[in-house]
Amino acid sequence: MARRGTVIVFSILGFAFLLSMGAFIALYVLFGRTPSVSANTMLTLELGGDITETSPTDVVSYLRGSRTPTVGVITSNLRKAKVDSHIKGVFLKMTGFNTPFWGKLQEIRDAIVDFKTSGKPVYAYLEYGGDRDYYVASVADKVFLLPSSPLDMSGVATYEVFLRGALDKFGVYPDLHHIGDYKTASNTFTETTFTPAHREMDEALNRDLFGQIVHGIADGRKQSDAAVRALIDEGPFLPARAREAGLIDEIGYEDEARAALREALGVTAPRELKGEDYAHVSPGSLGLNRGPRVGVIYAAGTITEGQSGFDPMNGATVGSSTLIDAIRAARKDSSLRAIVLRIDSPGGSAAASDAIWHELMLMHDERPNRPLIASMSDLAASGGYYIAAPADAIVAQPSTLTGSIGIFGGKFVMGGLYGKLGASIESTSIGKNAEMNSPARPFNRDETKKIDEQLNAFYQDFVRKVAASRKTTPERIDAIAQGRVWTGQQAKEVGLVDDLGGLETAVAVAKQRAGIPATQEVELVSYPAQKTFYQMLSEQMSGTTGARLASEWMSSNLSDEEREVLRAVRGPATMFHRGEALALMPMWYVR
Repeated sequence: MARRGTVIVFSILGFAFLLSMGAFIALYVLFGRTPSVSANTMLTLELGGDITETSPTDVVSYLRGSRTPTVGVITSNLRKAKVDSHIKGVFLKMTGFNTPFWGKLQEIRDAIVDFKTSGKPVYAYLEYGGDRDYYVASVADKVFLLPSSPLDMSGVATYEVFLRGALDKFGVYPDLHHIGDYKTASNTFTETTFTPAHREMDEALNRDLFGQIVHGIADGRKQSDAAVRALIDEGPFLPARAREAGLIDEIGYEDEARAALREALGVTAPRELKGEDYAHVSPGSLGLNRGPRVGVIYAAGTITEGQSGFDPMNGATVGSSTLIDAIRAARKDSSLRAIVLRIDSPGGSAAASDAIWHELMLMHDERPNRPLIASMSDLAASGGYYIAAPADAIVAQPSTLTGSIGIFGGKFVMGGLYGKLGASIESTSIGKNAEMNSPARPFNRDETKKIDEQLNAFYQDFVRKVAASRKTTPERIDAIAQGRVWTGQQAKEVGLVDDLGGLETAVAVAKQRAGIPATQEVELVSYPAQKTFYQMLSEQMSGTTGARLASEWMSSNLSDEEREVLRAVRGPATMFHRGEALALMPMWYVR
């Protein structure tokens, strides 16, 4: 009987597995079909939430990909719509961005501006008038605001979490060391308030970013920078005041905004096509993404050793092994005329960053006539800038956060916490420095000297490598390094960045350096290769996507502020080896 019962159980499990496989395949076929785009179509792009750099790597997120669009999908849709004679206009439904950064928003905004050169209308509808949503929507031909929503424009503020007082209460001592007065990533744990250098850097970043936002809105709404600055000091705005000030065009509901666009198109009943469906239209069918091949290597996430993955609190991780494999694959592909390294990373492990840098240098030196261009998204700081250094040219968005050329390391001493709990830590060891990373006590004088030597050696090497790539002196780089974070616009002024713009700008620079005519379309080849549906399904069945599911649970059950505080409390320590030196930018957030 027991054997028969076992057979029945396994038969049921097998049937359930096959049924699940069939359902997933049916969904894939359903969602993966290329839509037909009829004449007189109005394209609707729903913009909001978390805009990611790369596609999801699990089945659930893949099948509902419209909820987490990549910046590349959005800009590609706009590029296609620009040349697609069936698309007569674009409707932007702004639903609220979650990102604390501005680089991807500038990339989307630039793509909208480029689309408008086609002469086709763009209308934007703000479900909520948040600052990021409005910044993107301000370039539309007409901006509609929901009658019950304010226009939440009031300036730029940066908030920092300092945990030193709390750690002292718990008996935890952050024995952390850093190189550079502006290397403030460890300040979250070692300070109770801003240091003078930390405050100076934050204020400079805020001033520059605020200036960019003001100029962008002024350009979009055809007002002066001074007028927009004065208006923002009045914000937030009630809808009527926002319209009176010329910041929006109409107050209305979504159906009214859509009706206005239909009327502008002069079509009684245009077909409406969603962006997630239009994403399945091949760029090649419209004459795009054809021609000479250009590789695009994606490095999106915190840099760690090993394989790329997903951290529930900090998001995607760039594993050095995964990225090195991608670099080697691109290196061997002789058909690539140029390579773009697309970076969206706050940095991370110093050792992993150095290993990636070495592979990029090998690729560059092996084919010196094949240009390597770095394209920076929201972030390319510390280790993120380190891996950009081998590039022939660096392109960043004006609001990209970059630089942070510095390093920190150390440990958290937990002995006091254990004591408060009535516990103790005892040890046995052999070797003078065997207990250097002891969690029970701070570094002694000799150990402190050791760690400072290690950090300083990496910093000096970092500075030398950047100086060599930027064709200047280590002294010149040291003066603008010291761990300081710059916006892309500031970085261009001090010589850390060559051009301002997004991936399209980086590809244009790559084409120019590779001798490809500016008007020639190119085929972009992505590395690492996107996982097949079968690979994602296999990983889903094996349970390797639990971290992402945990992250999605937190995303849906915690507020932005709660996630940021937990992220700061948790810190980067659990993502790296004990005692590992970190080339990681400060963990601030902007609201």
